[in-house]
Amino acid sequence: MKHKNIPLKERIIFALDVDSKEKAEKWVDCLGDHIKFYKVGLQLFLAGWFPAIKMITERGHKVMVDLKFFDVPETVKLAFRQLRHKNITFATVHGNDPILRAAVEERNGIKILAVTVLTSFGEEDMKEMGFAGTIEDLVFIRAKRALELGCNGVVSSGLEASRLRGDLGDNLLIVTPGIRPGKNIEIEEDDQVRIMTAQKAIINGADYVVVGRPISRAKDPVAVVKSMQNEIQKGLTAGN
Repeated sequence: MKHKNIPLKERIIFALDVDSKEKAEKWVDCLGDHIKFYKVGLQLFLAGWFPAIKMITERGHKVMVDLKFFDVPETVKLAFRQLRHKNITFATVHGNDPILRAAVEERNGIKILAVTVLTSFGEEDMKEMGFAGTIEDLVFIRAKRALELGCNGVVSSGLEASRLRGDLGDNLLIVTPGIRPGKNIEIEEDDQVRIMTAQKAIINGADYVVVGRPISRAKDPVAVVKSMQNEIQKGLTAGN
C-alpha cells in the first residue's frame, strides 16, 4: 500500500466538540504544537460560526467542517458558497447523487468528503432501517459512487478502510472517526460502535483519523496525542 505524504501532525484531526469559540481556542493553544488539523462540527459551528474557523486558520492550522450537508441540491449549493474564501480544507456531505453533485460543483477548492455510514451505527441499526446487506457493502457502494461523482474522499470507519483502499485505489481520501487509543481510556456514554486504534486504521488504509474524547477527556491530552502519533508512525511503516 502506498501511503500519502501527509505530515504526522496533520494525521490526527482533533474534534473540537465544545460549545464556544473561547473553549475551542484553549484547545488549539494547548495542542497547536502537536496537532495541525481540527474538526469543526455542528456544536461549535452553531456556537462560534465562522469566527471559530478563522481563529483556527489564522494560526496556520487546517479545518474540516463536519456539517454533513444534507438538503435539496440547490440549498446545498447555496450553503457551500458560504464556505468560500474561508481556507477550509475538508467539508462533509451526506446524501444521494444530486446532493453530492451539488457540493462538488460548488466546492471552490474545498475537498469534499462523502459520509458513508456513521460509526455509531452497527449491523442491528442497519437492519432496523431496512438495509438488507452488510455495513461494509453499503460503505463500499456509497464510497464508489462518491468517487465517481467527483468527491475527493469519504468518512468511513477503519473496519471498512481496507476494502475501500484495495478496491478504489490510492487517490481516495479516507478519513476515519471512531478511534480509540491502544491503551484503553474509559469513555463514559461512548456512542461509537465501529472502533479501532489509530495504528490499525492507518494499516487498513486510512489517511487521517478523527479523535475527540480520547484526547479531550485524558488527564494528559498531549501525552495521548504523542502516543497516538507513535501508533500512526508504526502503522505507516508496517509492511514497508
